Amino acid sequence: MALADLRPHFRPTLILAGPVVLSQLGHVLVNVVDSVVVGHTGTVPLAAVSLSVSTVTVLLVLGLGISMGITPLVAAADGQRDVPRIGQLLAGGVLQCAAAGVLLAALGWLLTPLLPFLGQPPAVVALAAPWIRVMLLSLIPLMVFQGFRQFAEGLGLTFQAMLLSVLANVVNGVLCYALVFGKLGAPALGMMGAAWATLAARTLMAGLMAAYVLRARRLQPYRAHLSWRPDVAIQRQLLALSLPIGAQMMFEVGAFSVSAIMTGWLGASTQAAHQIAINVASVTYMAASGIATAATIRVGKHRGQADAPGARRAGFAAYILTFAFMGSMGLLLVAGRHLIPHFYSADAPVLAQAATLLLIAALFQVSDGLQVVGLGALRGLEDVKVPSIVALLSYWALALPLSYLLGFVLNWGAPGVWLGLLAGLSAVALVLLLRFQRETSGVSVPGPEMNETAASRR
Repeated sequence: MALADLRPHFRPTLILAGPVVLSQLGHVLVNVVDSVVVGHTGTVPLAAVSLSVSTVTVLLVLGLGISMGITPLVAAADGQRDVPRIGQLLAGGVLQCAAAGVLLAALGWLLTPLLPFLGQPPAVVALAAPWIRVMLLSLIPLMVFQGFRQFAEGLGLTFQAMLLSVLANVVNGVLCYALVFGKLGAPALGMMGAAWATLAARTLMAGLMAAYVLRARRLQPYRAHLSWRPDVAIQRQLLALSLPIGAQMMFEVGAFSVSAIMTGWLGASTQAAHQIAINVASVTYMAASGIATAATIRVGKHRGQADAPGARRAGFAAYILTFAFMGSMGLLLVAGRHLIPHFYSADAPVLAQAATLLLIAALFQVSDGLQVVGLGALRGLEDVKVPSIVALLSYWALALPLSYLLGFVLNWGAPGVWLGLLAGLSAVALVLLLRFQRETSGVSVPGPEMNETAASRR
């Protein structure tokens, strides 16, 4: 496919992706702020944040994945101008997300007593457990926000969620600083202040996003078909798409969480260095994830219009943009690997190890970006089951065993753990690229009317 064929898709993809990137970064910047602020209270608290984030993030991304099934369905319905269906998807999506938030928070509370069995330093576990419980509560408003947000993004309305994410991060940053250190008249709560700040910011974000969707004049035609009584058919369609997406994201992030636990076996300093490097890498990942969301919207809309060539070109345009961005970010991490860790810690052993891990993180920037944009493009085709199986095999059958082999059998330590992750990311990126190329190489892309048949094949 010639670059000239893709060029008309670059600008609309970037227009959609820009606000989504900032909105996606909102989820990560919460952890960045928490890590930066708490890191200046000591190495053990920073290690506790690493363990806590790794634990909660597995449930968080399962929830985010469950919410992401809303977007391609709304985009396809928008392509068909099916206003009643869009209104039904709004209610069904929000109800599904709210229920998922409650269930995930309850599950996390039940699993928290198992932390001492992960082989982490006792001092780290003691600090992490109460922090995790508060963060689990914040999943409930976060999932309500996601339900309204993914609906709006399916219609191409990405700017509003971006504004609210920026506002929530400002609120989180101010509250985090005040509650951790006891500034601005607030009590000094230490690292727990960061958790309470996140809960407050996410609650504000959910309320404002709900108010926008339920009151905006431009969305009135869809609200005319809104009913909060559960529609079994709509819920079944949402779950059929959402659960594989959630599983895929959980397999991926779960592997990174296990890697954090592995680095914890090497000591608090190594785990703190891992938290710095993974925190930085997650920022660039979320930017690529924003482009992936734009790919889902554009591929899904072309699919709804039965425009197979448009869907293929929209997907490959997103691939090109992601490759260029993540390649640049890799070079930036190489150049700044000795400077960036100083924003998190002043501990010399932590700084030295973080610089090494950032060098490896720079190497997998392209693989990480290409795998997430591949997932986004395939979601636009409502192809979600095979990617979840690819993620399971690549991360849990390849990456983690290799991480353990390199890190502990060959005694390469944390760099060995990260090289295993690099292998898994690269495998996912390659397989998904080949699958998108195959799925869009025919004469047509199946339309929404063929959902059940296509789903049965996958």
